[in-house]
Amino acid sequence: MRIDSFKSFSKKQLTLLTWWCKNSPFNSHDAIICDGAVRSGKTLCMFISFVSWAFYGFNDGSFALCGKTVTSLRRNLVTPILPLLRDLGFKCEEKISKNYIEISRDGRLNRFYLFGGRDESSASLIQGMTLCGVMLDEVALMPRSFCEQAIARCSVEGSKIWFNCNPENPSHWFYREWIKKKNEKNCLYLHFVMEDNPSLSKEIIKRYKSLYSGAFYERFVLGKWVAADGLVYPFFNEGFVYDVPADFDSFAVSCDYGTVNPTSMGLWGRNGGVWYRIDEFYHDSRRKGFQMTDEEYYNSLASLIGGRKTEFVVVDPSAASFIECIKRHGKYNVVKAENDVLAGIRRTSDALKRGEIKICKTCPDIIREFNLYRWDESARYDAPKKENDHAMDDMRYFAVTALKEKKDDFFAVSFSRERGF
Repeated sequence: MRIDSFKSFSKKQLTLLTWWCKNSPFNSHDAIICDGAVRSGKTLCMFISFVSWAFYGFNDGSFALCGKTVTSLRRNLVTPILPLLRDLGFKCEEKISKNYIEISRDGRLNRFYLFGGRDESSASLIQGMTLCGVMLDEVALMPRSFCEQAIARCSVEGSKIWFNCNPENPSHWFYREWIKKKNEKNCLYLHFVMEDNPSLSKEIIKRYKSLYSGAFYERFVLGKWVAADGLVYPFFNEGFVYDVPADFDSFAVSCDYGTVNPTSMGLWGRNGGVWYRIDEFYHDSRRKGFQMTDEEYYNSLASLIGGRKTEFVVVDPSAASFIECIKRHGKYNVVKAENDVLAGIRRTSDALKRGEIKICKTCPDIIREFNLYRWDESARYDAPKKENDHAMDDMRYFAVTALKEKKDDFFAVSFSRERGF
């Protein structure tokens, strides 16, 4: 993220920045909820506002900054914002080993503790604290138990709660319990779209809109809480199918393993910075009438790779016996795949749209599954149907393992150093 150009705030951003001020018509609210489109400027504005509010009303207080993980919180929020806070006259000292930041200005000092709400066990991390306020970044990605424990810690007089997220399924607990009940919980609700961030040019907005489709488009571009339905990759068509390039500088394999269910392996080759799926192995024991052993699958893997040198073989993390079989042979670098399905689908969709991964005509099974892989409309929360998903899964494992997130967005602000807090 770059903070090297300066533009004015939008009306909605200014409301977020000042809602807690003495003369604001919204300062009696106990909480604020900001949701909506990606890249709409809500996250960084909220952090600036959160810190400013903390110094407006407190000294020697404790506050919590919460994300899905402490690592993601540092990467997405703390690292890009601390230089800006220093430019605004704050002194910021990170206590990395203790996961908190000391921020001071004009003789006041407050502590901001960092917490990750990855799963249900995370609630114990924040239990027992007394807080003046909490900011929950990407709250829709955190378990309810963690969020409720963080909220319960805000017992200091004048404390406020700050929520920020992109939309998810309308059955999500946060949508039902907070957004739908915002009035009875005395929450200020601000809904953002990309146009609310004046630092985004029309070209940048157009590019982001081109990266999403289906439910992801409605959520991340239009900012709607909608259920996923239809095809998981509705944009995929013959225009996404390519000839095999002539040469490659690297190879890798992805594998979704099954005994009764099909096993799918994809061979990937990198050409010009793009990963192509150039060959595949697909065995459906029900259709073919026989099951294969781990050793037979290993031989199929070796045959798929041939004499090529691979960077890695990424395998379904639940396939413990097959992973051990590959390790025992000692020929290939095998890694367990990350298996966050929704995050993986989003990353894979993004990679296909960007042209970071491409599917070749020599891979008929994955092309067939693209046309069959659908969301489960009967599920309460977003989940694809557990059918026609084996090549889809191995592709997802590959995309998450091989590709790194690209951070090419920016947020520009101007803020007077003389402004009071």
